[in-house]
Amino acid sequence: MGKIPLASGLRTLFTVLGALMLATLLYTIFTDGLPFRKELLTPWMAATLVDFYINIVPFSVWIAYKESNWISSLLWIIFLVCFGSITTSAYIVLQFVKLSSQECSQDPMYYVLLRHPHKNDAEPKGKISFVAMLRIIFSILGVVMLGTLVYTLVTDGSPFRTELLTPWMVATLVDFYINVTALAVWVAYKESSWICAVLWIILLICFGSITTCVYIVCQLLQISIQDHAYLVLVPHGDRAENKYKGLSGEAT
Repeated sequence: MGKIPLASGLRTLFTVLGALMLATLLYTIFTDGLPFRKELLTPWMAATLVDFYINIVPFSVWIAYKESNWISSLLWIIFLVCFGSITTSAYIVLQFVKLSSQECSQDPMYYVLLRHPHKNDAEPKGKISFVAMLRIIFSILGVVMLGTLVYTLVTDGSPFRTELLTPWMVATLVDFYINVTALAVWVAYKESSWICAVLWIILLICFGSITTCVYIVCQLLQISIQDHAYLVLVPHGDRAENKYKGLSGEAT
């Protein structure tokens, strides 16, 4: 019973957040002009953009996994890079809209996070371990963001200065934290303890993509390099390939 309101609640939440970001974007363009101006690219704006785009990488990887062909994946990722959390919200809402009432009543997060079980879930065979590759990628991204943060603090001082809050900085922060909300929902789903979930979410809010990368690497370390990388999407105690196929079998 409780899972159907969860699905509709998340669908409504991301519809509202997407509309909020669209309104913020249009308002900022109308009141402050286009963002492609050299004077806007202050050191802290540059650091915020690095933070923002590193946080987009997990969504891009998820979309590439979810979509059935590379053309649709590429289009969604291009929209994600160009429009940020508007695309994130639209894509998440679309995944919830696709759910049947039966899927909502079983486990909506499984069906949203994981690719349809009738599609080819097998990763390409060969020497490449996607789990190992993702561990390396997100470790590097986390170090890049940590270096960017330390460098900007040393060279430009504290970010808590009113002159830094330009209209486009505010819009970028709104964009950034809507994506953080999506990541926070995933973290809350993944964690078995609400205390752990709250702690991770607080770290996400405070340290952005550094926490995102650390969390993803931690989750990847909990599965074997021989495992399917999509297992990182679900709680560690569940085996996605078994449970998801079981849910699919009940639905057929």
